[in-house]
Amino acid sequence: AGEPSMFAKCTAEFVGTFLLVLTVGCNVLGGSGVWAGVSIACVLMVAIYALGGISGANFNPAVSVTLGISQSMGGPGLDWQTVGIYSAVQSLAGVAAALCYSGLFGESFNLAPAKGFSWHQAGACELLYTFMLCFVVLNVAAAKKNVQEKNQYYGLAIGFVIIAGAYGAGAVSGGCFNPAVALGLDLSKSGGPFFEGTGFGWSGPYIVYELVGALLAAVFFKLVRPGDFGGHSSTASELLSEFLGTYMLVLTVGLNVLAKSPAGAFSIAASLTSMIYALGDVSGAHFNPAVTVSILASGRAQDLTPGK
Repeated sequence: AGEPSMFAKCTAEFVGTFLLVLTVGCNVLGGSGVWAGVSIACVLMVAIYALGGISGANFNPAVSVTLGISQSMGGPGLDWQTVGIYSAVQSLAGVAAALCYSGLFGESFNLAPAKGFSWHQAGACELLYTFMLCFVVLNVAAAKKNVQEKNQYYGLAIGFVIIAGAYGAGAVSGGCFNPAVALGLDLSKSGGPFFEGTGFGWSGPYIVYELVGALLAAVFFKLVRPGDFGGHSSTASELLSEFLGTYMLVLTVGLNVLAKSPAGAFSIAASLTSMIYALGDVSGAHFNPAVTVSILASGRAQDLTPGK
């Protein structure tokens, strides 16, 4: 089969983003509670597997931007023209989905930090988990190793990032991690036949933080996989891999505990799973001193020395 046309790619991006934002809105307005994060993660995973072969299944302007930055630095990714087209289509799909769920329920809801949290706390959550989402996408879908490996876990790894972030960070910011989601949710309060006409404004700060997360993801992707950018792997790359995986794991633990999450264990496990799939071939993805000591004692990793 030949390369899909740009129209086909844009249609895939519109459909996938529309389904994602529609699912977010329906879960919130339907009061699905504990299972909302899983529902949203599942629709993202299913859409990725269904449409990834057509457009790459970005469904998120931050993902498109991180791919554009990666290619600009000499690595795998997207050209900026495609990034712009994808981002516009994704944003349009987010607004269309917001119109749809608002019409279905006859109401909408505000995008804003949760009660008791400031804008910079919500922004930090959006930045960190958008970073994690984009970083996992780069490692499990864009990295050059995937050309030969043709892995089948990429959709699961990406979907599990949503579960990791939804139950901890979601209690602070609402858990968008996607400018198209933020824009759609925010515009659902700005006016229109089914919109309530109040509360618009938080999408701007959210989108800025999310795009900073996308930028950091591309930078750290280059640092952990210098071979994808014409460089050579080193111990520093492996150590950075271990730092990032352990950082996101412990962050997810802390946020779930402090948020009194009803699905803390699942969220923490999802975080660990995503980062193992992303970085397992870089450092072994230990993310735990006990695991490292156990592997050293087993003698099965010849390059793992006591000093390392």
